[in-house]
Amino acid sequence: MVGAARRHPPLHDGRVLIDRAGRRYPLDELRWCGEDGSPVIVEPGPGITRDRIDPAVRSVWRYAAALPLSVPPVSLGEGCTPLLSREFEGMEVGVKPEWHNPTGSFKDRGTTVMVSVLRALGVRALLEDSSGNGGSSVAAYAAAADITATILAPASTSPAKIQQSRAHGASVELVPGTRQDTADEAVRRAAGTTYASHNWQPFFLQGTKLIAYEIWEDLGFAAPDAVLLPCGAGSLVLGCRTGFDELVAAGEIPRAPRLLVAQPEHCAPLVRAFHGEPERPPRPTIAEGTAIARPVRTPEVLAAVRATGGDMVAVPEAEIGPATLELARTGLYAEPTSAQVLPALRAFRRTGALDPGERVVTVLTGSALKAADAVAGLVGLS
Repeated sequence: MVGAARRHPPLHDGRVLIDRAGRRYPLDELRWCGEDGSPVIVEPGPGITRDRIDPAVRSVWRYAAALPLSVPPVSLGEGCTPLLSREFEGMEVGVKPEWHNPTGSFKDRGTTVMVSVLRALGVRALLEDSSGNGGSSVAAYAAAADITATILAPASTSPAKIQQSRAHGASVELVPGTRQDTADEAVRRAAGTTYASHNWQPFFLQGTKLIAYEIWEDLGFAAPDAVLLPCGAGSLVLGCRTGFDELVAAGEIPRAPRLLVAQPEHCAPLVRAFHGEPERPPRPTIAEGTAIARPVRTPEVLAAVRATGGDMVAVPEAEIGPATLELARTGLYAEPTSAQVLPALRAFRRTGALDPGERVVTVLTGSALKAADAVAGLVGLS
C-alpha cells in the first residue's frame, strides 16, 4: 500500500501522517493509507498569518508557507479565482467560479500540491480514479511533471472529460458500472503502483485547504459566516475545515465558518449518515461528480460539518437541471454537479440554517463545458 521507496526527501516542518487509529508515519513517505487500511491525514498545522503570503505569486503557491513540505511546485497557475457577488433568495452570495483553474475545476488546487510532492519523492508513474474532473486534472499535472499517468474512469463519464485526459497524454481505461466500481478497481491495482487518488492522498487535501486561505484573502482577511459546497467524497469539505481551522490557530479569524453541504438525492450517503437516515442504493444522477456511494473519509467529513455547526441537504434530482440553466442565465456556466448548490441554498434558507443577513460563499466546482451532453439535454439539443 505504501508504494515505491522515497528518494530526495523534501524539507518538512516536523509534522507526520496520522491514520484513524492514531498511528504516525513519516511525512515524506509514499503512503496513501495507514497500515490498517484507513485514510491518513497530515497532522494539524499552526496556519500562517497574512504577512507570510507571497504577493508576487499568482497561484495557490502564494500560501506555500502553510504547507508541511517545501517542494518545487508543479504549477499551471491554479487558484486566484475571482470571488463574484450574486443575489439569490434575497441574499448576497459570494461565488467562486472554479472553472478559472487550468483544467476547469477546483481539483487543480489539490493536484498541484499532490503531484509536486510525488515528483519530489521520485515518482515516475501514477494511477488515479475519477468520474472526470479529478482525472483530467491529474493527467494535466502529471504531464507537466513528466510523470506517466493511468486514469480509471466510469464508462458513463462525460466524453469531454475523457478527451481532456487523453489529450494530456494519460492512458484512460473506462470501467463498466458505477463510480464506486471504478474506485474499487483502482484500490485493487494500487499495490503495484503509486496511487495518486484525490480521495485518498493526504497531500491532495493539503492543496485543497488553500481555498480557505484564498476566500479569507478575498474577503479582506475575514471569514464568511458559512461556506456552501457540493460534495461527493468530501475533499473540498475537509480542505475548507483544515484551512479555516489553521487560520483560527494562527489568530487570523475568531472562528471557522459553518460548512453547509449539498449532495444529489440520488446519491447522498453522507447526508443520510449525517441525519441518521437509512442507506439507499445509489441511482444515476446528472450531478456525476458527486456520485460517490462509499466516501472513504465519511467519519471525517461528518465530524467537520458538525464541528462547525453546519448542515447537510440532499437535493432532489428534478431541481438540479433547472438550477444549471438558472445559473447559466446569470452568466455562470456551471456543471450540474456544481449547480446543486443553488437549490441547496434555498433549502438551507427554509430550514433556518442560513439567515438573510449572513455572509455566505459558495464554490462552483467545475465548468459546464465539461458536461456538454448533460447540458445539451437540458436545452433540448440532444
